[in-house]
Amino acid sequence: MKLRRQIADVLAQRKHNTINDPGLVQAAVLLPLFEKGREPHLLFTKRTQTVATHKGQISFPGGAKDEEDVSLEFTALRETFEEVGVRFQDVEVLGRLDDITTHISNFVVSPFVAAIPYPYEFNICKAETEYLLEVPVPALLDRSCFTEDAIVRNGLVEPVYFYQYQGNLIWGATARILTQFLDSVFVRNAERPPAII
Repeated sequence: MKLRRQIADVLAQRKHNTINDPGLVQAAVLLPLFEKGREPHLLFTKRTQTVATHKGQISFPGGAKDEEDVSLEFTALRETFEEVGVRFQDVEVLGRLDDITTHISNFVVSPFVAAIPYPYEFNICKAETEYLLEVPVPALLDRSCFTEDAIVRNGLVEPVYFYQYQGNLIWGATARILTQFLDSVFVRNAERPPAII
């Protein structure tokens, strides 16, 4: 996929910001990117109502860093394997995005963008994942699926993002990571196919 090389090049040219705050729990997520029907897609999970945090939300596979994890990238890969069954050797990490914080659950999340093969025999962990959601990148770039609002937190105005796809709402930390990815890599224009910045 030519697109994966272009994305890797774009991500390699941008500096990612890291957040070092001992009061926050370190976590990592993977943005699994694959080609389906000649279009780039992202893989999301619908979290179950039995997980500890972010119940029922659409998210990227990922979770908290274990003491045994050698890096945050390893955390993202391990969690992706545990949640959806994508094996380490089948993942090509293309780059890293800026760390973000979650305001209620007190995580600092490190996002990693990766290419995975498709079709793939996913093996979901039913305790954590209700179902998988495969979303075409052009649909996410279409302005009609995107809305932006704002909230005031600690006296500061913060943007809040929402994406709608086939009845699924992507919001919160996942929407912030997704917006960062789309704004970093693609030109948003509903009338054209996705183009690399």
